[in-house]
Amino acid sequence: MHSPPLSPTHRTRTPAPGPWTGFVCGALALILLALVAERWSPLMRLDRDIAEALHRRAVTEPDLVQVNRVLTDWLWDPWTMRTLIAVAAVVLWRRGARLLAAWVAVTTLASSLLQQGVKAAVGRERPRWPDPVDSAHYAAFPSGHAMTAVVSCGLLLWLLHRSGARPWIRRTALAAAGVSVLGVGLTRLYLGVHWPSDVLGGWLLGAALTAFATVAYDRYAPGHRTDPG
Repeated sequence: MHSPPLSPTHRTRTPAPGPWTGFVCGALALILLALVAERWSPLMRLDRDIAEALHRRAVTEPDLVQVNRVLTDWLWDPWTMRTLIAVAAVVLWRRGARLLAAWVAVTTLASSLLQQGVKAAVGRERPRWPDPVDSAHYAAFPSGHAMTAVVSCGLLLWLLHRSGARPWIRRTALAAAGVSVLGVGLTRLYLGVHWPSDVLGGWLLGAALTAFATVAYDRYAPGHRTDPG
């Protein structure tokens, strides 16, 4: 009888981030959140200096601004990332890996809820410029684009490893994920809609959530535990 893809008999050992990745990233995210909430002067000053330097450059480069807007609003937009996760979840569901499909979907939903909850709790204002090159709504910390990119790319890479994809496919996907995560953060800064610590906070929270979610599934999901040793 044909076993469903992504079952333990079809996957390679998953080199997913361990729990310590989640603990370290989570701890750093909490420290950063506290510093932002308390408006720690050295961090606020560093944020302002970097944001102002990037904005001064952006206002002189309208063509590059347009490129960044296309990248952040279309290629790396949170809804683009969520669509990729939705497609992956549907494929998993149709192939019989329904618990895994649900786990990926719930993790993505948890990411959105956590992101919005932290934004509401911190209530940080976005940068304001007399000559803005772009605009954004809602609170600034953490960056939703940055956090969604980390969670989405992390989950997709995890699924590739579980599926036993060929090494060149995994390497290509890893490179694309790295470019996407770094790139979306840079576009948010260049367009002047986030402070640097907003982007860093999004990366850290996203990495912590993804690490905990993948480790929990590999260790505790019925019939899907990682082989010992």
